[in-house]
Amino acid sequence: MKKELVMITALLLLLSGCGSMNSSNKSPSTNQNENINTQSVKQQDLSNNHKDTIAHLEELAKSVEGVNNAHVVIMGNNAIVGIDVNADLERSRVGVIKYSVAEAFRNDTYGVNAIVTADMDLGERIKEIGADISAGHPVMGIAEELSDIVGRIIPQVPADLMPSQKDLQYKATNNDKTYNTPDELVKDYEHSLKGK
Repeated sequence: MKKELVMITALLLLLSGCGSMNSSNKSPSTNQNENINTQSVKQQDLSNNHKDTIAHLEELAKSVEGVNNAHVVIMGNNAIVGIDVNADLERSRVGVIKYSVAEAFRNDTYGVNAIVTADMDLGERIKEIGADISAGHPVMGIAEELSDIVGRIIPQVPADLMPSQKDLQYKATNNDKTYNTPDELVKDYEHSLKGK
């Protein structure tokens, strides 16, 4: 399941980064310089809009009680968020803060799904990736880096962001028995405990 989610996230990154900004297939203008200037202006506008969105989401994360600072990388309708919290907080309190940030993102006008981490190292990596994206670095390297980060965060994703059991194909083998669902495995385990 973890590998599937990481692969889906990596695929989303690649698709969102490689998408065409203008899907019409018009023939090139006779004035090549005019066409280049127009495209350059459009990219600048999109870049500013992207930066505004990130700034908004970072401020939204900082508005959650207990968050000192935040860094955000967005891809499509998903965001990876690194938050900075006080080091002396209990783990359960940090979990509540992370969930609150994810809920704030979902309820915001942008309505993005957030994967949130309070790990300082991952937060710093998210900050660096954001800088790389702003600098125009190649998408492939960034996608691999984000895939690694998501792979480390996955256990901390709020349960309602995870796919339902119906959506997952589950196979487990234990003592020559194959279980098609997690429930079958649990029932067999409970049955074996009753026999002892």
